[in-house]
Amino acid sequence: MSNFFKNIGPGSFIAAAFIGPGTVTVCTLAGVQFGFTLLWAMVLSILATLVLQEMAVRLGLVYGQGLAETVKAEITAPFLKGIAILLILSAIIIGNAAYEAGNISGGVLGLQTFFNENTIAFIGLKINFLSLLIGVIAFVLLFIGNYKSIERSLIGLVILMSISFIITAIITKPDMMKVLEAIFIPKLPKDGLLVVIGLVGTTVVPYNLFLHAALVQEKWNGVKDLKIARKDALVSILLGGVVSMAIIICAASIEHHEMKDISGLAKGLEPLYGSFSTYFLSIGLFAAGITSAITAPLAAAYVARGCFGWKGGLKSAKFRSVWMFVLLMGVVFSSLGLRPIEIIKFAQVANGLLLPIIAGFLLWVVNRSSVLGSYKNSKMQNILGIIILLATIILGVFSLLKVFKIV
Repeated sequence: MSNFFKNIGPGSFIAAAFIGPGTVTVCTLAGVQFGFTLLWAMVLSILATLVLQEMAVRLGLVYGQGLAETVKAEITAPFLKGIAILLILSAIIIGNAAYEAGNISGGVLGLQTFFNENTIAFIGLKINFLSLLIGVIAFVLLFIGNYKSIERSLIGLVILMSISFIITAIITKPDMMKVLEAIFIPKLPKDGLLVVIGLVGTTVVPYNLFLHAALVQEKWNGVKDLKIARKDALVSILLGGVVSMAIIICAASIEHHEMKDISGLAKGLEPLYGSFSTYFLSIGLFAAGITSAITAPLAAAYVARGCFGWKGGLKSAKFRSVWMFVLLMGVVFSSLGLRPIEIIKFAQVANGLLLPIIAGFLLWVVNRSSVLGSYKNSKMQNILGIIILLATIILGVFSLLKVFKIV
């Protein structure tokens, strides 16, 4: 058991990153609107995540470079290289800065169950001090600059989040036969396509591909640790999938179809299953918010380091300046209650374009003998990768159509 926990590492970052307030909200809407019906979509999303993250793990340990560094090395045409780097930087750094406010605000929603009053007046502005609290916690963990301390903190928070959401799902006493039927028999209800796209989009996260390839190099030493790294990714991502499915199951027990977010889920559960369900859900949401509030700035810093070729580790000034910027933007927007709509729209457009591009590049690079040698993709991995790539292209198109209100 001690060896098991010792070998849990970067996978916990990935689980922490994709189970954020956005995932919680989309899973809530899926459960409220369609019951258990879309559980199959979450299963497919997790399988896609496993396939892509395994490629990122292999790239990081076998090739010894992060995904951003590999983009720079493998694209030789200066113009194309510049476009690729610009797209990556804009989508990951600016995008994460925009979504960081949502991560912090999600954690605040979880804490509001325990605090009746959460605003203070300062020079004529109403500031949410819970946003500041979450920002300070994230800042301290990141500023310490020690991989092990961040890893252990995230493992603890992921376990807390998992226990909270799974217990809440158990409290609702779901019909397990209907749950199993929804998992193994895909059905697409009317108006359910956009929710399916949302489930995939919040689970298969572009910046996780960069984060995972970089973090395995912090934790392990080369190809000899590949088996351990794969097991870590498998266990952590599957646990994340179970948590996401637990949220859908919780929401499916609520009959209020006008519900729009996770705070409504907490209110809807209390009269049916008691105050304990609300507290468990709130703790889970707090953990989901703060873990994503840590991983999003960290991913942005790794991407910037790879794109610009910076030297130095977690404590370098340039590395810290990036995550500080992302975290600061999130705290400011969240504490003041501002909604940076145009920036978020830009982030959605950029991420909608970035996911198929990065998935395509990743699939291409892990087939190159010059990069991975005998560890390049097998035929089955390529078949799965191509299916996922086509799905991400469809996802990207619908994301763009949704942003511009065409669908």
